[in-house]
Amino acid sequence: MENKKNKDESKNKDMIEDIKQLGTPNLPFENKEIQCISIIGEIEGHMMSAPQKKTTKYEHIIPQLYAIEENPNVKGVLIILNTVGGDVEAGLAISELINSLSKHTVTLVLGGSHSIGVPLATSGDYSFIAPTATMTIHPIRMNGLVIGVSETFEYFRKMQQRITDFITRTSNIDKENLNKLMNSRDELVNDVGSVLIGKEAVEYDLINEVGGLKDAIQYLKNLISDEKSDENSQENK
Repeated sequence: MENKKNKDESKNKDMIEDIKQLGTPNLPFENKEIQCISIIGEIEGHMMSAPQKKTTKYEHIIPQLYAIEENPNVKGVLIILNTVGGDVEAGLAISELINSLSKHTVTLVLGGSHSIGVPLATSGDYSFIAPTATMTIHPIRMNGLVIGVSETFEYFRKMQQRITDFITRTSNIDKENLNKLMNSRDELVNDVGSVLIGKEAVEYDLINEVGGLKDAIQYLKNLISDEKSDENSQENK
């Protein structure tokens, strides 16, 4: 009895550590059709962020997505977003991975999904945004010394094109409207870009629907249920 208690305590400690480090317990869960991944704070890529910042590390997210893809028990994934943006390459890489999952995926923007958080928000099969949540859309930027101005500009242009192509591929917004939002000078005092709040993101066809956690989970359950119905229909033929 004592051994079982010690094992349970050890397991709970391991799970608490996993939650602390990854934002979610060890994957895969048995008998859990829907998995949740949270992407919060600053997206950390090849360079470490300042220690006082809340970050999501891409080397943590990638193995979680791999485990989900390999787990036959998982039928759907909920991606919860509250991010200020961060490393462009890492954010786009995570977005592509989410978009390439064979599982049903739904994204939910809570608080905000800014900068490179925009393609993350559109990377799923369907997207929700809370009524008070915001999305900041602007061109990519960099700080510090620029060496080889024309070469750097060309790199930025290609990187921006990759982001624009991804967003227009994974949402219903057209390229013209996206570029207008991205280069607007009306809203951001020290920068170009636009801030969309809740339903504005839906009106621009960037996000599918205004909603919260209940709506996102229910939509995922409906997708899973429809898939099971289709499979049963195929088996009965």
